[in-house]
Amino acid sequence: MTRFTKYHLVLVSIAALILLMSLVRVVSGQNDITSSGTFAAALLLAVPIGLAGLGGLWAERAGVVNIGLEGMMVLGTWFAGWAGYQWGAWAALLAGLLGGALGGLIHAIATVSFGVDHIISGVAINLLGPGVTRFLSEVLYKEGTHAGDAGAGITSSPAITSPAPSVSLPLLSDGPDLLGKLEGTHWFLLSDLAGILRGLTHDVNVLVVLAVLLLPVTFFVLWHTAFGLRLRSAGENPWAAESLGVNVYRIKYVAVVISGAFAGLGGVFLVFVSTKYVEGQTQGRGFIGLAAMIFGNWRPGGLAVGASLFGYADGLQLRSNQAITSFFLFGAVLLLGYLIGRVRRMLSPDRPAELAARGAREYTLMAVAAAGMVVLFWLWRTVDQLPNEFVFITPHVLTLLVLMVASQRLRMPKADGVRYRRGEQH
Repeated sequence: MTRFTKYHLVLVSIAALILLMSLVRVVSGQNDITSSGTFAAALLLAVPIGLAGLGGLWAERAGVVNIGLEGMMVLGTWFAGWAGYQWGAWAALLAGLLGGALGGLIHAIATVSFGVDHIISGVAINLLGPGVTRFLSEVLYKEGTHAGDAGAGITSSPAITSPAPSVSLPLLSDGPDLLGKLEGTHWFLLSDLAGILRGLTHDVNVLVVLAVLLLPVTFFVLWHTAFGLRLRSAGENPWAAESLGVNVYRIKYVAVVISGAFAGLGGVFLVFVSTKYVEGQTQGRGFIGLAAMIFGNWRPGGLAVGASLFGYADGLQLRSNQAITSFFLFGAVLLLGYLIGRVRRMLSPDRPAELAARGAREYTLMAVAAAGMVVLFWLWRTVDQLPNEFVFITPHVLTLLVLMVASQRLRMPKADGVRYRRGEQH
């Protein structure tokens, strides 16, 4: 008999989610819910969030809290724009990585060598990044400079030359656009699958492919190599790792510099999308990436889910204002499923003893879920279009809600944020 593992559970969950999205699309009539345009936009918007979250994952698995991801992303965007307009896309990629790594190095020096509080150092990086880039822009992009003659301004660089190419996945999105034709039929489930596959495989930037590949690479390095074991041991118990001969200082430095490089790579991607550096283009994605990492419980797979969720919410609100109201119906259906599951457990003859002991609390949770389901369904039936201000903040509201739910099951590295000094007894 085949054992039902967590990977089977993931596949079943994905299938159930797609089925639910298809159902919501048919009922609401909002085809943008599963359109290829929405998922293409979601992929573009999820990548910088995922890269920032990946940076946070490397640092925090080594025991260094990194809330300076936003500042490191800003450094990555500026250096990518500066190098890209002069030498092209590959130079932009390298410069952005180095810019973000520089921010990570500063954070490592402050926290690892000097023992500065990790939060204070991260806040300083977030202030330093925009300040340094604005200073460099005023020096190098002012009128009369080479960049100024090429079209730069105080808040933007010239357009990068030879931007990164895009590719389509063979058989699925290369050649005749069969997926596009199937999507246009709007058949239940089939057209939804076609729209999702087309959005994720058609005309994809090579940096997107690189970013997606970095997730399994990170998982392999951190969980299946000796280096990854040493890095994670530094985040769990650095004194025990030290007793086994691990150079904890070096491990932390490497992890935080790599963390900054990943955040810088997220900045490079933003520059590739807009074809130039623009002041403020990160728009808090470093913080959302940190939230995605926490939602993912400091694991690459969970991080990918979190980044996809935030990217999808952002992509949907860009594609259609009215489609955002479908979240009300989506939430009502999810709460209905939660209620059905709870009722089945309550009525089960072999229900867990702890469930029976909680009694009143369980009934309270079910009552709240039922009330929430009714309210969400009523909002979906009565609200045709949300004000633009509410639509714009949808991803940020979703970030807060997800963190509230995820906070109940989080397990951070035990020594995350703990000040480490070699030879000290903990």
